[in-house]
Amino acid sequence: MFVQITKTLAIVGSVAIAALTLIATPAALAATEIQEVTSPGGITAWLVEEHSLPFVVIEAAWENGTLQDPEDKAGLTYMMAGLMNEGAGDLESQAFQGELERLAANLSFRASRDRLSLSFKTLTENREEAVELLRLALTEPRFDQSPIEQIRGQLKVAILRDAESPDKIAADAWYSTALADHPYTRPSKGTLDSITTLGRDDLIAHRERLFAKDNINIAVVGDIDPEALKELLDDVFGGLSDATLFEEVALAEVNPEAQLQIIERNMPQSVVLFGHAGIAREDDDFIPAYVMNYILGGGGFSSRLMTEVREKRGLAYSVATYLYPLRHAALFIGQVATENERVSESLDVIRAEIARLAAEGVTEKELTDAKTYLTGSYPLRFDTNDKIAGQLIAIQEADLGIDYINRRNGLIEAVTQDDIKRVAERLLGPENLIVTVVGQPEGLEAN
Repeated sequence: MFVQITKTLAIVGSVAIAALTLIATPAALAATEIQEVTSPGGITAWLVEEHSLPFVVIEAAWENGTLQDPEDKAGLTYMMAGLMNEGAGDLESQAFQGELERLAANLSFRASRDRLSLSFKTLTENREEAVELLRLALTEPRFDQSPIEQIRGQLKVAILRDAESPDKIAADAWYSTALADHPYTRPSKGTLDSITTLGRDDLIAHRERLFAKDNINIAVVGDIDPEALKELLDDVFGGLSDATLFEEVALAEVNPEAQLQIIERNMPQSVVLFGHAGIAREDDDFIPAYVMNYILGGGGFSSRLMTEVREKRGLAYSVATYLYPLRHAALFIGQVATENERVSESLDVIRAEIARLAAEGVTEKELTDAKTYLTGSYPLRFDTNDKIAGQLIAIQEADLGIDYINRRNGLIEAVTQDDIKRVAERLLGPENLIVTVVGQPEGLEAN
């Protein structure tokens, strides 16, 4: 399947091979194609060919991430992701990393609540050898004891750091209040106790359970043609098991009751998280809600909240809101950090602006300005091969269709003031906000 899209590609005379980074210029916008390539073994990837520079980017993502940690083994997926490139096959950690360096290849794995993913880059001239390292990492990771202890130590440091981070404290408390005992509230990095119990057998079993061929999305961008990609797909991913053995995760029900939670910390400023239920990515109203949120708090210095909270009143340096459509929960979340004596007034202004938008909608100028920015800035998401690959994965994960890049700006342009008002009335509920404050806010009482 061929679909015309617009992307930004660099037209440069030379490339810094060590960085393996493609720098774009506005003049380099050019039409290109997304091809859906299926290997003889039945593995499918989206490919954007770009032969002007001699390297290839591969992004792959598997559904289900740290949510699949057993209750008594929190942190298992996170630790496993950190160890996947720490030795594979006959190569111990140092030797494996040395081979990646010799070939100027980059390989990393990441874990989030909803996904496991890998990023891989290689020069064309080293592709065969580098791809073999990728295959080994994915199918024959060693999980040797020395790297396990090293990653365990790094996780301990990260957990202790998170325990002192006001932002992380606020986020954990907000999620626990909003989502009760749903798996989203479990600590992705684990706890000091849980990561102590994790061992090699756990890691081996978990890898076999989560990395499979039935729940993978793949994007490839760069100097490779479809026939070569078919061979690569079977070589790298063909050895994975056919089906993922994951636990079903229920949709989360967001607490509909307004709450104000205060976590005392001796700080001159408070960190505030506020929000309630959001809107799912597959909902027909998601695009109007996306535009609405841009006007309310997603548009940086042009948003209503930034204007009212920062510009007019000087209450905070920044304030923002987000639509957060997780796989099993849809959330609307905002954040502001301000001096303790200004928290109460800031929240009053935020609630008032949310209520005003829900009651009155947006002006024609606000909507026009939002469309201009959201459509005009879209190509910037495609100004490097890495970004292109990331966008292709995100589109696959959301099941938006291979032609979404062509359709997306039209969907934005079609949003009307009536759409925004309808969605705002449906989504926004200032009276239902769950608010978590970390600090010593003045004039507020928890309920």
